[in-house]
Amino acid sequence: MGAAVADTSPLHYLVLIDAIDVLPKIFDQVFIPEAVRDELLHAGAPDTVRGWVAAPPPWLTIRPTPPSNDADLCDLDEGERAAIALSVILRPDLILIDDRAGVAAARRGGFALTGTLGVLFLAARHDLIDLEAAFAMLKSTNFHARRDLYDGFLLQDREMRDRS
Repeated sequence: MGAAVADTSPLHYLVLIDAIDVLPKIFDQVFIPEAVRDELLHAGAPDTVRGWVAAPPPWLTIRPTPPSNDADLCDLDEGERAAIALSVILRPDLILIDDRAGVAAARRGGFALTGTLGVLFLAARHDLIDLEAAFAMLKSTNFHARRDLYDGFLLQDREMRDRS
C-alpha cells in the first residue's frame, strides 16, 4: 500500500504488543522524523520500545525533522508536529497517528490517516493477525480508545470474514 509516515504512539504500541512487523507487510515504505525517533528513545519509554528504535529495522526510514511554521500545528507535541510536517514533504498514502489534536490537524491538511486500531484492522484484513487477540493485547497496555472504536473495527472484521 505505498508509504506511511508514523507518529510515536502507533509505533510504541505496535512494539509493545509484538505486532510491529505488520507494518512492512502493509506498507512499501514507513518513514518517521527524527523527533519521533527521539520520543521513542525517551527514558520514560518501555525498554522494548527503546531497544526497537535504537536498532531500527531496515524497512523504517528515519528522516530529519523538517521545520514547520504552520500555526495549525503549534499546539501539537513535537512528534505529531514533525510527522505532519514530514508528510507535507513526502505526501504519504497514510499518516499513522492517534492523538485527537494531531488527527484533526492532519485532516485539516487533507491527509488520509489511521491510528493504532486502524493499523491492526489493516493487518487483520491482510490476514496477518487475529484482530480480537491483538485488541486484547492492546487493552493490556495503557493505550486508551473508546469502546465503540474497538467494537466498530471488530464488527467490520467479522463481516468481512463472514463474506469470505
